Amino acid sequence: MLSGGNPNRLVVLVGGARSGKSALAQRLAEEAGARPGAAPVTFVATATAGDADMAARIARHQADRPPGWGLVEAPTELASALARIDPDHTVIVDCLTLWVANLVFADRTDAEVEATARAVAATLAGRPGLSLVVTNEVGLGIHPPTELGRRYQDLLGRVNQMAVAASGRALLVVAGRALPLADPADLLGPDLPGADLPGLGHPEEGRP
Repeated sequence: MLSGGNPNRLVVLVGGARSGKSALAQRLAEEAGARPGAAPVTFVATATAGDADMAARIARHQADRPPGWGLVEAPTELASALARIDPDHTVIVDCLTLWVANLVFADRTDAEVEATARAVAATLAGRPGLSLVVTNEVGLGIHPPTELGRRYQDLLGRVNQMAVAASGRALLVVAGRALPLADPADLLGPDLPGADLPGLGHPEEGRP
């Protein structure tokens, strides 16, 4: 399902709350781990148990995961956490949503978050092992009423775009089903409206 000869083994799963994105990431990792000679699976958790509800959510996720999986907690230092994991391991990063929130509350500037996110995306895309990244699509909900909420929504949107741009495959997960996300340049032919816009040309044109 995830081979296809594509050397980039980064898969980004984006969706709303309770869309099934984490369950899909786990299923894909289980399928990869069940193959003969498969590498171990390492789960990279970015959540922190800030209150009773979050602690309960974390406990449920832990109970759902196979007991043989490794666990690395990385609320903020995701890059260094990935550097400690065997590059051949299958990795689940769950999720960018909370990771970005943790960085914001750690007083990182937008520029710092984006630079770190760009480096993390490049690291994940360059791994020989399967990398499954979970994140929320927050742009489809209500407009945040606070300045901090609006800043976070915009910042996560940019981080998501970086992750998807670096990925070999990206899926929008809705109600437990997935839709592939395509680069607009791969959809617009040379004769269609918008094909002559910068960055949206025919896939064979202007690419290195």
